[in-house]
Amino acid sequence: MNLPLKPDGRAAAGSPSPAPPAIFRAAPRRPPADPPASMTDAVIAWLSGAWAVFEKDARLELRSRYAINMLLMFVLASLLLVTFGIGQEPVSTRVQAALLWVVMLFSAAVGLGRAFISEEERGTVLLLRLNTRGSMVYAGKLLFNFLLVLGLNLVAIAAFLVLLGIEVRVPGLLALTVVLGGLGLSGATTLLAALIARTANRGPLLPVLLFPLLVPLLLSAVSATRHALPDGGGWPAASGELLTLTGFAGTVITAAVLLFDYVWYD
Repeated sequence: MNLPLKPDGRAAAGSPSPAPPAIFRAAPRRPPADPPASMTDAVIAWLSGAWAVFEKDARLELRSRYAINMLLMFVLASLLLVTFGIGQEPVSTRVQAALLWVVMLFSAAVGLGRAFISEEERGTVLLLRLNTRGSMVYAGKLLFNFLLVLGLNLVAIAAFLVLLGIEVRVPGLLALTVVLGGLGLSGATTLLAALIARTANRGPLLPVLLFPLLVPLLLSAVSATRHALPDGGGWPAASGELLTLTGFAGTVITAAVLLFDYVWYD
């Protein structure tokens, strides 16, 4: 814009002042933010996101059946080796419970470790990061892994009872021990699987990190399982172990939900 100038080069009086440079102009106002959602809406949205992750994993597994077939073959092969190794020798209930949980632990370490490795291999991890919060991803995969471990444990226990001829004196105690132990096992495995998904040696790294973390769970699960067998003490003797299993599962899952965003995005 050309302004009338005085002889000395200054703008004449009454002429409009020049516009300020663009960097000094006021920024356009942003549209007002949407009002925050209520607590109920936030919880429903969170549960919907977690369920979507679970549904995706369940559909993919039903198509390929990779983890299911691998876990079943591992469990059956391990139980057959244990049965042939023991033979007709009498085995104490403590050894029987320990063998059962060792088989279930190694099966979980082999099968559940691919919860996030498969996302990296398929290239879908970026889409999950863009569209879903980390806590939703953890909750959805935890639910899928827990149901997978629960089904695996039922098959392992049934085969174990048939092959070794073991009797269960307190079925309710055994069922509760399997549920609490499977919940803690799947919670810890899901968290560690996310931590090692982008590492180079992720195959052997999961068992190395998992076993020290699960020592309290294994000791309590073996002891509670022993109390459910004929020579055990039943519910009164297993109350401490059940509290330990509950506390372990609750602590691991709560800490994972609160801290998983840092693991997922960093």
